[in-house]
Amino acid sequence: MLHAYLELKLAWELYQKAPETLSQPERNRLSDVAAKQDSIEQAILASPQAANVVVPTATLRTRVQEIRQRYPDNRAFALDLERLDMSEADLDKAVERDLCVEAVLEQIVSTVPAVSLVDAEIYYRLHPEAFDQPEARRLRHILITYDKPEDRNKAVKTLENLRSTAISTEKFGTAALRYSQCPTAVDGGRLGVVKRQQLYSELEAPAFALLEGEISAVIESPIGLHIVRCDEILPSGLLAFGEVSQKIIERLSEKRRQETQRLWIKQLLSGHALT
Repeated sequence: MLHAYLELKLAWELYQKAPETLSQPERNRLSDVAAKQDSIEQAILASPQAANVVVPTATLRTRVQEIRQRYPDNRAFALDLERLDMSEADLDKAVERDLCVEAVLEQIVSTVPAVSLVDAEIYYRLHPEAFDQPEARRLRHILITYDKPEDRNKAVKTLENLRSTAISTEKFGTAALRYSQCPTAVDGGRLGVVKRQQLYSELEAPAFALLEGEISAVIESPIGLHIVRCDEILPSGLLAFGEVSQKIIERLSEKRRQETQRLWIKQLLSGHALT
């Protein structure tokens, strides 16, 4: 019963799917992970730290309700329990076991030193590349393709006219919907946020030379003729420490927690866990 619940839980965590909907390779992986997880959880629950853990009823009820909400209705929930050969009481026991494991792991990290601003700044200084925002812009375009030279000339004239008349965001979007032969036409020609090396090389230099609200000259790429509009130039360069300090603290704190838990579990499984 507990193994069935563990597979159910891991199926949602790993694949966001119910176990019976998994492919055979997914099921094989799920079985391997579940077996390892079960072994680890048994060791955790047999540890001295688990001896005095008590799960509040309200916490148990909240977690069970979260599980029920994954299903479209009560019938689907009941059918899954039946398929797993579990009663609601069995589910309560399995979830309570889960919460006990979580409580023990929380105990293990309760004395982990807090990450300070100094720790965060050291990390910031040592990893500047992690906080360097690449140059990026919000762009739109209108694409017209052609097969014959005379079609090309016609496309150039159309685009030249549009770049002088469809100046505003709204007018450019309307023109894209009418003239553009790119799938983005239905969204007003939006390319979204574009970074360096995401466009055809023919488009990149002109697009990244545009001022906000400016429209490029007619540009030819391997797929046709374009005009590109810059809707917004996004901030780029190294983010200030003050902008990212809280995120760094959160990231390092979680890393410390995970490393502490991992080391404790490793020691526990080898029979040398600290009490």
